[in-house]
Amino acid sequence: MLVKAQKKNSAYQLHIHKTAGAIHIDGEMDEQAWKEAEAADNFFMVLPMDTSHAKVKTSVRMTYDAQNIYIIAVCYLNNPGIYMVESLRRDFSFGKNDNFIFFIDPFDDRTNGFTFGANAAGAQWDGSLYSGGSADLSWDNKWVSAVKNYPDKWIFEAAIPFKTIRYKKGITQWGINFSRLDIKVAEKSSWTPIPRQFPTASLAYTGTLVWDAAPPEAGANISVIPYLLGGLTKDYDTKKPTAYRKAIGADAKIALSSSLNLDLTVNPDFSQVEVDKQVTNLDRFELFFPEKRQFFIENADLFANFGYTNIRPFFSRRIGLGVPINYGARLSGSLDKNWRIGLMDMKTKSESETGLPAQNFTVLALQRRVFSRSNIRFMFVNKQSVNYQPGKDSTKPVYSLYNRNLGVEYNLASANNSLSGKAMMIKSFSPGKSSGNFVHAANLQYTDKKWLLAWQHEYVGKSYSAEVGYVPRSNYIKINPQTGYNFFPKRSRVLSHGPLLSSTYYFNSKFHQTDNETYLDYKVSLRNQATFDTWIAHDYVELLKPFDPTNSGKDTLATGTKHSWNAWGTSYTSKPQKLFTYAFSTRYGGYYANGKRLNLTADLGYRFQPFVNITLSTSYNYIDLPKPWNITNFWLIGPRIDVTLTNT
Repeated sequence: MLVKAQKKNSAYQLHIHKTAGAIHIDGEMDEQAWKEAEAADNFFMVLPMDTSHAKVKTSVRMTYDAQNIYIIAVCYLNNPGIYMVESLRRDFSFGKNDNFIFFIDPFDDRTNGFTFGANAAGAQWDGSLYSGGSADLSWDNKWVSAVKNYPDKWIFEAAIPFKTIRYKKGITQWGINFSRLDIKVAEKSSWTPIPRQFPTASLAYTGTLVWDAAPPEAGANISVIPYLLGGLTKDYDTKKPTAYRKAIGADAKIALSSSLNLDLTVNPDFSQVEVDKQVTNLDRFELFFPEKRQFFIENADLFANFGYTNIRPFFSRRIGLGVPINYGARLSGSLDKNWRIGLMDMKTKSESETGLPAQNFTVLALQRRVFSRSNIRFMFVNKQSVNYQPGKDSTKPVYSLYNRNLGVEYNLASANNSLSGKAMMIKSFSPGKSSGNFVHAANLQYTDKKWLLAWQHEYVGKSYSAEVGYVPRSNYIKINPQTGYNFFPKRSRVLSHGPLLSSTYYFNSKFHQTDNETYLDYKVSLRNQATFDTWIAHDYVELLKPFDPTNSGKDTLATGTKHSWNAWGTSYTSKPQKLFTYAFSTRYGGYYANGKRLNLTADLGYRFQPFVNITLSTSYNYIDLPKPWNITNFWLIGPRIDVTLTNT
């Protein structure tokens, strides 16, 4: 069923006409096409207030030819002088840079799209949009842009190839919106009016880009990235023979249509992928780190966003990190305005030392749009061992023959974005496990300018298993109510302030409570974009298995032991207008076994804009426990010098 509601900002239209002349991307508005193009201006303020037009003026024009979409944005300045940017690094932090960004929704479904833009120094920003406006900046593509600075303004100009984005032939109305952030005057604005509790990326509030004719077909789009790797290792102490390393492989991306993409890989090499951020792990459960490998990035929301933060039936990092990938294929994209599909098949190698068999991974994801912005999703995940008989070799570990997950979920998103939620069910299939292998969960959240009201519950069965997913704990029932309120004082340095109360309860299948955290936070946001908050919390934990509270290996607390404590903390983030920025957080209170824990973190930054950005992140944990742990100190110091000499 598809019910189409009236689009919130349908009255805001920008007409785009084809240009006959060439557009030179140089940050200058000197082509005839720009003089003739319709302008989108008179922006609305989003922050600090959303009740008036923007103080800083922005004017946007668009045109196109057979190959590209062109856009130019003139960003006028109320306070001439040096602009505020971190560096020339691509995909910059939105809130720390003067920037202009725009959002395209080619299907005008207010659910998925693309985002492009730049900061005032010309550093590019691009990403894919999913779930109504969340941005995945790991999506990178080829397009051209230029920024030129003037005494009273800066101009952004860009050419976006049609083959860079995904769209359906024949659709002549796209969703569009433009966003401007001027840090010096602490103002965020957009072309269409958006309530300040929502990001300017929210596709629920886009206007309409009206084409004078159907956009041209993108044409063939095929890219192949081969690689050849060689190396040798010589150990002179042991006098072992020289060990040689050689590898060859390739990745390919093929656009089957303007909205459907096929990714292929053979013997892939992921050595250039950015490493994970180092953290101090004092948790009882496995930590989550995001996927960064490009092969898995495009339309990643189809695969990765099924479920909840801690209930993910599919997590692509389970494939190919510990065991090399032989080959794989991945089909993803939109079939039409209402249907999206994701299909992936991967084959990994076997490991002779551990006896791990070769494995085949298959994932099918389908998404059907319903009502105005909601959708229903279906997912099937299969991990299958190839030519393997469990237990045949008694000297090697026993691995599962197969593990499968089958799930369905409904994602609610109201037309004005104030109501959102999810309801889902998943069942796993593994040899010898036929009961207790279900998951069901649901949440509902209401948000307006002042109120936040939310409810979430989860049930994960004792025998539920997602070997290709991320589900750090099982056999529990979780209940999490949450409420918050914001005050907006007039004529004050304070933009907003208010409390947030959240309680999280965990029970086992017999409804015996095993965990509980009650958390009360009070946050203050200033007009200059600095923030401060303070909180208190009460925690209760009944251990489900032995646990070392320092992860040092000295000893463990016994299963079934009960622990409770109180804690309090603060955090502060400085305003981004200064070249020197800083943030800190504190936490002090109880810990396991009637112990004490102090945690201090600090992030310092100084920029020699726009080329150099120096940051230092520190974390200190002081833990005081009974013997044998006694006093334990953990330091984590992470300096980083980011030197970027070009913006491409």
